[in-house]
Amino acid sequence: MPYDSLRELSERPLMSEKSPEPVDVYVGSRLRLRRILVGFSQEKLAEHLGLTFQQIQKYEKGTNRVSASRLYQVANVLSVPVQYFFDGIPGQDAPMKPTDPEAPESHSELTSFLSSSEGLQLNRAFAEISDLKIRRKIVELVKTLSGHGGGATD
Repeated sequence: MPYDSLRELSERPLMSEKSPEPVDVYVGSRLRLRRILVGFSQEKLAEHLGLTFQQIQKYEKGTNRVSASRLYQVANVLSVPVQYFFDGIPGQDAPMKPTDPEAPESHSELTSFLSSSEGLQLNRAFAEISDLKIRRKIVELVKTLSGHGGGATD
């Protein structure tokens, strides 16, 4: 009989073959976004949490799930409520749909851009511009360059 259970065990998919759950990937992407926005490296966040930077990488990719207690610690270190990591997550029954005709085709597309090096640099630099008129001109310029026209702003 032990042979039968071993065979059954070997026929089951290995844990490493299983792809991450979408919610784990989403929470990980929000963790990465917030970590970068506050200026923490993976090493610095790991140090605050008593982890290795490799564990932070796994959380950010969704490879490893973040437990409730760990998510609470991460939220405290990154100065956000726990809910932050779930904000904007598409529901299973009601997928997110952009309401703005100029919005990206998907929320994940926007999150991916905001998490990229260019997206973060652009957002940081834009946030440092205090003159509202200059900000509006930059938005018009970017719209023109992207092909969405440089019409009036809100």
